[in-house]
Amino acid sequence: MDKSRRVVVTGLGAVTSIGTNVADFWSALLEGTCGIRPFSLFDPSGYRTQTAAQVLEIPDGFLSHAERKRTSRADRMGLAAAREAIAQSGLDLAREDPTRIGVILGGGTSGLLDSEAYYEQHLHGKKGRPSHVLNHLPDAITDRVAQRFKVEGLKSTITTACSSSANAMGFAHDVIAAGLADVVITGGSDVLARLTYGGFNSLRSVDPEPCRPFDRERRGLSIGEAAGILVFEEWERARRRGAPILAEFLGYGVTSDAYHMTAPDPTGAAGGRTVRSALAAAGVNADDVDYVNAHGTATPQNDSAETAALKMGLGDRARNVPISSIKSMIGHCLCASGAIEAVATVLTVRDGKIPPTIHYDNPDPACDLDYVPNAAREGRVDVALSDSFAFGGNSSVVVFAREAGVY
Repeated sequence: MDKSRRVVVTGLGAVTSIGTNVADFWSALLEGTCGIRPFSLFDPSGYRTQTAAQVLEIPDGFLSHAERKRTSRADRMGLAAAREAIAQSGLDLAREDPTRIGVILGGGTSGLLDSEAYYEQHLHGKKGRPSHVLNHLPDAITDRVAQRFKVEGLKSTITTACSSSANAMGFAHDVIAAGLADVVITGGSDVLARLTYGGFNSLRSVDPEPCRPFDRERRGLSIGEAAGILVFEEWERARRRGAPILAEFLGYGVTSDAYHMTAPDPTGAAGGRTVRSALAAAGVNADDVDYVNAHGTATPQNDSAETAALKMGLGDRARNVPISSIKSMIGHCLCASGAIEAVATVLTVRDGKIPPTIHYDNPDPACDLDYVPNAAREGRVDVALSDSFAFGGNSSVVVFAREAGVY
C-alpha cells in the first residue's frame, strides 16, 4: 500500500430523524434535539416499545415518480445523502473517469420493509407487487448509487452488523491508498423494519423511553434509521482541484472478540485491542486523541464494556477525552450507524464543536468518563475516534483528523 496516497473527506451527506441534510442534522445535534418518538412506518402496538427515530420526510424529489416506486426506503435515503455529499465535494462526475470512482457501502436491512409488506399481502390473499422484493438484498443500495451516478470503479458492500459502514469506510480508505481508485463514495443507509424492531424487542435490549447512554438508569437502546454518505478522495488530487477538505481519514482498526452473538465481552478487552489497532494504523498515539464518538448504545452491557475498552485502549488519556453518544438523539441506526456517526465526527473535527450525550442524569460508577452530558461543548479537535462495536464481536474503530500535517 502506498503510504503517500493519503485519504481525505471532501463531501458529506445525511438523512436522519433530526435533519435531512447535513446542516440541519448538525444544528440539531448541537442543540441536543431528540428524534426518538412515536413512529408510523408500521404498527408497534404489539411490541414492548412504541418509539423509534424515524425519518419523517425523505428528500427524494430529484427522483422521478417511477424511480421512487421501484426503489426502497433505504435506497431513496442513501441516494439523497449521496447526492448531497457529491455536491459538496464539487466533483463534476461528467468530467471524471468513472472507472476511477468506487462505491463501498455498509449493507443492512435494505428493502426488508417492502419485503415484509409484500409478505403481509400474501398472507391476506392479496397480490403484491413483485418489484417490492427486488431491493431485498443488502447490496441493493450500493448498486443504486453506482447506477444513479454512473460510476464504474470498484464496488462492494460490507455486512458486519452494526459495524458495517465503519468497515466500509476502512475498505474505501485501503482502496484509495492502494491506488485502485481515486474517489470512493462510502458510508451506508439502513431503515426501520419489523424484523429488526421485533428482534431487539425480543432480546429485551430496547428502552420504552428514549435511550440514555452511559446513564445509571439506562434500560436499552432505541432503534433508528439514517443514511450517512462520505466522499473519500486521494489527498493530492483533492488539493489540486481545490476541493473542500473536511478531514483526513487516518486509519482504522478491526477485531473480533469471539465471545457471544449479541453480548459484548464485559472486560472490554476486544474493544481495547480495536482502539489500539486503530491508533497504530493511523500513526497516532493515545495522547493525540481529542474526542471519541462512542458506540454508546445505552444497553447496560455495552456502555460499561465500551468504557472499559476506552480505558484499555487510551490508558490515562481516557479520563481527559470528551466522549459522546449521538444515539441518544438519533437512535441506533443499525448498519448505517458507523456512517452517520462518522459524518458527525468529521463535523466535530471541522468545527471544533462536540455534540452532547442527552438524557444523561445519573452517573454510573461503571461508566465514569466524560460523556459530554446534555449540552454541546466547544474545543479544538485534531484527532477523533468513532467506535462501532457490533453484534458477534464485530468491532471497528475509525480515526479522523484535521488535514494532514496540522495536528
